[in-house]
Amino acid sequence: MSIPTIDTVHDWNAIRADFPLLSREVHGKPLIYLDSANTGQKPASVIDTVDDFYRHHNANVSRAVHALGTEATEAYEASRTKLAGFLKAHRDELVLCSGTTFALNLVAYSWALPRLKPGDAILLSRMEHHANIVPWQLVAERTGAKIKVAEIREDGSLDIDALYAAMTPEVKILGLAHVSNVLGTVNPVREICRETRRRGIVSVIDGSQAAPHRALDIPSLGCDFYAITGHKMCGPTGTGALWARREHIAAMPPFLGGGEMIKEVRFEGTIFNDGPHRFEAGTPNIAGHIGLGAAVDYLTAIGMEAVEAREAELLAHATEALTRIDGLRILGTAPEKAAVISFLVEGAHAHDLATLLDLEGVAVRSGHHCAHPLMQFFDVAATCRASFAFYNTHDEIERFAVALTKVRRLLG
Repeated sequence: MSIPTIDTVHDWNAIRADFPLLSREVHGKPLIYLDSANTGQKPASVIDTVDDFYRHHNANVSRAVHALGTEATEAYEASRTKLAGFLKAHRDELVLCSGTTFALNLVAYSWALPRLKPGDAILLSRMEHHANIVPWQLVAERTGAKIKVAEIREDGSLDIDALYAAMTPEVKILGLAHVSNVLGTVNPVREICRETRRRGIVSVIDGSQAAPHRALDIPSLGCDFYAITGHKMCGPTGTGALWARREHIAAMPPFLGGGEMIKEVRFEGTIFNDGPHRFEAGTPNIAGHIGLGAAVDYLTAIGMEAVEAREAELLAHATEALTRIDGLRILGTAPEKAAVISFLVEGAHAHDLATLLDLEGVAVRSGHHCAHPLMQFFDVAATCRASFAFYNTHDEIERFAVALTKVRRLLG
């Protein structure tokens, strides 16, 4: 089965079987893949779509009138349309790019850099991924702007009162994760963006951990920019998009110069393309984005409401299972959480835990998760992170708990 049908939408074992990699073994043990916050696995329909493009349709986009060029262009642009529908957005509001990191840099350099001035401020939350910190630091250095930090509570939730108090008149931009990649905290983006609009602050939302796991209606959130990454939502690596309000797209200068983002080039000057295409210089990841379109088809067929409900069940089960283990501490217990659990085990380093779990066939992430400021808040160098997707099973959670208990004894 390549794409679930309405009759099998809740047959999670059948859906799991669509993912070839999940059937392999690691170190002689059945693989338990709990690193979907890092990258999602790919269903056969996505793999087959990419393979089919290279076997039967490979050509560059928008550069040829021959049949292959037309087929490639139509398939590539169809993926833009599919992704726009998935996000409840218009296709002319979507810049296709390599992922959230590129998208946030695009906003920082094309929108913010020409507008910020000394004394302005960029407000970021403590839980941001480095991709939503470093570009702003670089732009702040070049413009004389400063970075302000909105703190979190001990449970990993955003301190909303402190956030609003930090929205002083010099704040021009808010950078915020929709869902924390470390804690799973789901931030109330719609409420926050209502406040930023009231205060004239431009909101830039990192949606990397939201798009793969919940239904989105980006325009209704009220933000100015929203970035997503394709490889976390069952698509190929090197894919993603930036959603931007049309007035921002029209007002932003191109980020990169080259082919495809132009209408006409003369040595006296260049006329740039319209809409999102003005930011898509050079040959894009054509096969990857066509594969992302197939991933959107796949997720849409399951239904994102069903995905979110399934992952909420898995999170509840995993949280209960891990609390049985002596000496285990979970970081991030906010009331609204996605299916991510960062944890520490007393007396054990996160890397040692992850290494020994790998020998049991369990793949978790260890380290700072590209969130150094968050690690500093909790006064830890690293954590282990188990992140779940709809293709995981309750049996895997029990086997994970058994493996973790065994590793705990070995290290204890």
